[in-house]
Amino acid sequence: MNQPNNTSLSYRDAGVDIDAGDQLVENIKPFAKRTMRPEVLSGIGGFGGLVEISKKYKEPVLVSGTDGVGTKLKLAFELNRHDTVGIDLVAMSVNDILVQGAEPLFFLDYFACGKLDVPAATEVIKGIAKGCEDSGCALIGGETAEMPGMYPVGEYDLAGFAVGVVEKSKIITGEHIKAGDVVLGLASNGAHSNGYSLVRKIIERSHPDLNAKFDGERTLADCIMAPTRLYVKPMLALMQQITVKGMAHITGGGITENVPRVLPASVVADIDSKAWKMPKLFDWLREGGNVAAQEMYRTFNCGIGMVVIVSKDDAAKAMSQLQTAGESVWQIGQIRARQGDEHQTQVR
Repeated sequence: MNQPNNTSLSYRDAGVDIDAGDQLVENIKPFAKRTMRPEVLSGIGGFGGLVEISKKYKEPVLVSGTDGVGTKLKLAFELNRHDTVGIDLVAMSVNDILVQGAEPLFFLDYFACGKLDVPAATEVIKGIAKGCEDSGCALIGGETAEMPGMYPVGEYDLAGFAVGVVEKSKIITGEHIKAGDVVLGLASNGAHSNGYSLVRKIIERSHPDLNAKFDGERTLADCIMAPTRLYVKPMLALMQQITVKGMAHITGGGITENVPRVLPASVVADIDSKAWKMPKLFDWLREGGNVAAQEMYRTFNCGIGMVVIVSKDDAAKAMSQLQTAGESVWQIGQIRARQGDEHQTQVR
């Protein structure tokens, strides 16, 4: 007959280290502090973050978005690179709400793991704070969940939540896009955070040396793990100068599937694939996986991380301002009338 075990148990005995969680909070406070905005009334440490809406808005509309980093995290674990996936996490949400004209206000993160590795988690959240700082977005809180048995040792998952604000009269809907408008493309920083299940499959097939020099001084690992670009500040500045008719953040679904999300049903975006040079990483992926051209355009951003649609008269000014802000930008296509039920993005 089994005798009852009267040994006193603690939460740490069950696999959850409260002290480690407290240490993580202390580690990240100085990084979060650098992201604060005047509207923030309370930040890290409370049960909720308090943020007021700036009085500069007459009819403020809140815009929210949420996303993760996806299977790019698997490569972060394998390469022991945790410093940039936090930037990816922020970018995936703030770039999304940006396309509707929203200025990001604040961000919250969710970090889940089986056992908390404080140094690795600190690197991740430093990256989150960096992404917030670079996009003018306050990191006001988050959740660290240590759940023994839920995740393999050394692995974690990330989710992020962004809230922004836009003047009601300035919401970008794409409804005024018409034939003759110009399609601009802003350079990506690599594959960003999309298509990594295929990236990993190609790596598995070709067994490359990820630490070998690949593109200048960068290794293949550097190129694959390069963080998602943040387009917030240059695009908010552009919107103050000209009318941006539509924007598409090129995420899952690539160029082919994301651009139609901002187009009226009556038009098509004709994209000229020769208008920009596809970065070496995408050539390597195409060759390594024997990936068809159209599959590339509907899986990856192929070097274009943000599409911006403006009138023909505003195109030159828009390109000049974006280039002055440090963006690489090309005129990659134009808008024309749709014929029948053809797909609304044609990459030729």
